[in-house]
This record gives sequence, C-alpha cells and structure tokens, in this order.
Amino acid sequence: MTNNIDNNLNEIFSESQLDNQNIKKIVEESLDGCDDGELYIEKSHDESLTFDDSNLKNASFSDKNGFGLRAVKDEVTGFAHSSFLTNESLQDASNTVKVVKNGRQGEVALDPIKTNMNLYTKEDPISGQDFKDKVKLLSDIDEYARSKDSRVRQVTANLTASWTKLKIIRQSGREIEDIRPLVRLNVSVTLEDKKRMESGSFGSGGRHTYDKLINESNWKNHVDEALRQASTMLNAKPAPAGEMTVVLGPGWPGILLHEAIGHGLEGDFNRKKISVFTELMGKMVASKEVTVSDDGTINDRRGSFSVDDEGTPSQNTTLIENGKLVGLMQDRLNSRLMGTHSTGNGRRQSYAHQPMPRMSNTIMANGSSDPDDIVRSTKYGIYAKTFGGGQVDITNGKFVFSASEAYMIENGKITYPIKGATLIGSGFEVLKKVVAVGNDLKMDPGIGTCGKNGQGVPVGVGQPTLKIEGLTVGGTES
Repeated sequence: MTNNIDNNLNEIFSESQLDNQNIKKIVEESLDGCDDGELYIEKSHDESLTFDDSNLKNASFSDKNGFGLRAVKDEVTGFAHSSFLTNESLQDASNTVKVVKNGRQGEVALDPIKTNMNLYTKEDPISGQDFKDKVKLLSDIDEYARSKDSRVRQVTANLTASWTKLKIIRQSGREIEDIRPLVRLNVSVTLEDKKRMESGSFGSGGRHTYDKLINESNWKNHVDEALRQASTMLNAKPAPAGEMTVVLGPGWPGILLHEAIGHGLEGDFNRKKISVFTELMGKMVASKEVTVSDDGTINDRRGSFSVDDEGTPSQNTTLIENGKLVGLMQDRLNSRLMGTHSTGNGRRQSYAHQPMPRMSNTIMANGSSDPDDIVRSTKYGIYAKTFGGGQVDITNGKFVFSASEAYMIENGKITYPIKGATLIGSGFEVLKKVVAVGNDLKMDPGIGTCGKNGQGVPVGVGQPTLKIEGLTVGGTES
C-alpha cells in the first residue's frame, strides 16, 4: 500500500512543472525565521450525477490542482495560493509570504509526529466504476421508488465522489502524504395524497469506493427510508409550542451537538475569548451523564482522516468527561499560542484556504439508560428523529434547529407525527438539562458537511438517545 501511495503522490510532481528539489529549497527559504508554516499541494477530481424526473439532469466532472504556501510568525500569517503548479508560481508565493518575517518569536514549531495510520482505501472511486453503471443505479432508484408507491410525484437521486491526493512539505524538508476518497448517495422523494405534498430523503456515504453504495440492498434501503419519511409526514399534525421535554433519537440528531456545542470547543474561538466555554476548562459544563469526544480515527467515516491538513495525525480527543470540560480541538497555530499541542484538527477546504481548528467526528458517548425506558419516563414531550437545517451563535451558544421528522410523546408512548417543530436554546444550557443518556450510540449515515468562515469540510456526528428537560420548542399549532 505504501508504494502505491508514493507512486500516486509522485504524480503531483510528474504531471506538473514543479521540481521536488527546488520546491524544498523555496519552502526552506520562505519559512526561515518563521515560527511555523508549510507548503500544501493538492491534486483532486470530483464528479456529481443527478437524476431527476426520470432523466439524467446533470453530470459534471472537474479537476482541482494547486498549492497553498503559509508562513506563520507569532499569530501573523502570510498565505499565498495558486492553481498553477509551476516553480515560478511557487517563487511568487514565496515572495508574498516573506512579509511576515521580522524575527522568530520563539522556537520553531516541531514537525508533526510520523504515523503509519491508514483509515481508508486509496482507490479512486470515480475511475473505479463505469459511468454507465452509475447512471443505471440512478435510473434503477427512480424506477424502484415509483413502483413502490403510486403517490410518488418526484424522485431525485444524487451520486457524488471526490478523490484527493495531497502532499505537505515542511521547512525541514519532511514530506507528509495522504490520498482521500469520498462518496455519497442521496435519495429524495415527494408524495402527493389528497392534494397534500410531503417529501422525505435519505443519504449515506464515507471514505470508500462506490461499491457499498451501488449494492442493491443498500440503495433500496435509501429509497424505502425516503418513502417512509414522506408517507409519515403526510399524516403529520402541526407541532405544539412551548417549553417541554425533548427526546433526541440516536445518530444524525447529533448534529445539534455538533453545532450548538462543538464549535464552541474549537481552539481559535477560545484563544480569542469569544466562545461561551472560554476559561471554563476543568469546570462542570454539563450533566454528569455527558461525555463528548471528537474522533477522527474511525475507519471509512466521512469525518475521518489519517492526517489533518497540517500533517498532524488525527486522534480521539475527549472534550467533556462526565460533565467536566477537559479538552479543546486544536490546530498548530492556536495550540502553539495557547501553550498546548495540536489535536490533529487543523483542516482546510482546499489548497486555496488556510487551515483552522475544525471538528472531525463529534460523538457523545453511551450512557446507562435503555432508550425505551427514556421514552416511557416521558409523560409529555417531543421525539425528534431527524433534523434539517439549523444555525448557532458561537459567542453565546444559542441555536435554532428544525426537526424534519418528529413525533409527540404522550404518557410514555410515541404517538402521532408532527411537522414544523423547531428547537430553540443555548448549547451551554442544554448540556446541563440532559437528564438521561441512552446506551444505543449510533453514528450518522455519512452525510455531514460543516461550514465555518466560508469553508466547508466533511464531518460526522454520533450520539445515543438523549433526554433533555425544559427545551423551548417553536411550533405551528394554532
């Protein structure tokens, strides 16, 4: 496997005008006198196919090649990038980043530790599957959905993949390499019954080839789940409003944890003292039932990576342990300024972006409660199974999330579906209102993308069933 990686990554240079020896010389000169920095070189390609209204509506393919050169002194960063992989472009970038050099503030940051960790295949999912097979898959999804339910009015199926080869070169000449595949299949259906229309969707993906997605039992499960959601929502009643108990289902509802809590535990926000969690290290910030970690080391997961985009091996970082804040997610710059170490959370969208602390797979650990007992102990409340969109204010942790599939809980039983429910609150306060944590930890199906400062990166979430007392619910019930 190592030889294959080396051969693939050598193409970064053989297919461009870059000279490896000259590159290392320029990098060394560019970063001399700096505290940190690196050259990040990337070659990638991605594709997207969309089948809509029983026709292939879109098929796109693109290549993305380029480099980003970063020089860091204290907290000042010089950054230049180019889509031209030439020695001239690299020299121009070097002249730009040198403006930050006025003498090193301390010792030069050490290179990341070496790792042989390999969390996913290095195979190219795009070239590894015939184009006609991909189109047939989407066509089969459309036909299957329409044959399952006469109420189907629209079917949309989307298949996407990317394959990224990257090389990071440091001032010492050290080279750090990785090859990352990423695939995703999403199915959405719309049903109409008695002049009422509702939609349902389901998707999955990860760092692997198309084989898992094209498997018939897998894609049929996607269709069945999308149909089930849409059919359920056709019978949904308006959601009530007010302060009530909310039970979050396992898996994808962890996106609330990601947005409302996770961002506030990223190093940059805490160093700048704009996070609601600033200066709370070692203090109780949640119920004792709550333990949260960020784990980038899970095989094949969408949010995993063997090394981050600064070359640091990914790791499993405990953030909250039995309610106590014990850790933050760090990149190299913020960890150095805070006197700690990188946790392998330095991530960037592409060569044209600077790295910053980002989540990988953010997970709440199993608790001791049986999920059925959690529901049975709830006299009146809402069971939120799937979330749609949401937003959060990092400075105070306040969030608003819409539940795309939710149900009423009455006298300890899940009863009828509801629509239009929004969950409103503060991540900081919600942690303290957790009264029960289930023992049914589940990861999301592999569909998450996180946005921060204009950059999007693939992420994962996971959690068991969760019971929260006194959460504000916005509803549509008149």
